[in-house]
Amino acid sequence: MTDVTADAMPARRQGSGLLRLLLSNEFGLAVLIAVAFGTFALTLPGFTSPFSLFTIGRQIGIDTMIGLAMMAVIVTGGLDLSVGAIGVCAAMVFGWLAQAMGVPLPIAVPMAILFGASLGFINGYAVVRSGVHSFIITLASMSIFFGIMIFLTKAQAFNQLPPEVTQFGKTRLFGMVSVLLVITLVVCVALSIFYRFTTLGRQMLAAGANPRAAELSGIRTGRVITACHMLTGALAALAGLMLTARTGAAVPSMAGHLGQDWLLPAFLAPVLGGTLLSGGRVSVIGTLLGAAFVTIMTSGLLLMRVGEFWILACLGLILLAAVLTDRLRQGVLRKRGLI
Repeated sequence: MTDVTADAMPARRQGSGLLRLLLSNEFGLAVLIAVAFGTFALTLPGFTSPFSLFTIGRQIGIDTMIGLAMMAVIVTGGLDLSVGAIGVCAAMVFGWLAQAMGVPLPIAVPMAILFGASLGFINGYAVVRSGVHSFIITLASMSIFFGIMIFLTKAQAFNQLPPEVTQFGKTRLFGMVSVLLVITLVVCVALSIFYRFTTLGRQMLAAGANPRAAELSGIRTGRVITACHMLTGALAALAGLMLTARTGAAVPSMAGHLGQDWLLPAFLAPVLGGTLLSGGRVSVIGTLLGAAFVTIMTSGLLLMRVGEFWILACLGLILLAAVLTDRLRQGVLRKRGLI
């Protein structure tokens, strides 16, 4: 009897692991990406051309970076509605440094990213000191950051950047892979290592999962929350720089009014990828897959001449379906004792 039970345990664990894989967001997204890509490739001439794959990959890189910026603050159960405003402000600072001040690009780029992190610090500090939810704080700072930027720049674009900026955005590897996508993949690897193996990364996850328990265990949750907002600001700034490289100019409207055009992709990618809005769990790979799915769907629908309004409606429905599906998945796993 003991031998039979012992033999059954590994099989049960293997079956549970397989079920968790099949019910995971990552697996579901991989299937959806394969179906969507295959459908568009078969029905749309030129969808798989080298130039098309290059543009899709470039957009995936930018959308993923935007999603990672939001993911970094969702990890503690917070939100940052100012992601787009921070990204645009950092891009405009980069444009001012590179064009007006003549600062070399190897210096201007990290300075712009540091500026984004400083705006994130302002958000985090305000959240911790006031005790007000980050939704309200960043809703206010979104308007403040954007308004000050418009006032200082007089809404003028920096469209005479060094030619290396535009050339970098057009660089292809192997004829079809955008260098912007490669940068995003490197950041994804770095964030995966950060959350899994570093003390600060594990503290962020712990503070999001149970703030009270984290505080009792000695984690200074206030500093952790501030660090999350700073990371969000840095990633948003990097996304703004990537968008600048793609367009060849730093434009105040590059993320829409107040940066609102970034909000939907910022939420879609991490939520589709399995990042919990309540905090405590992130999925870097899932965020990448979520951004890839959204970009492929958007590109395919645009080539099919579907109106932009209907595309936005479709993406909104996808976000709602992702939230409801995640609740259903969590319920199934909880009933089976797998979480």
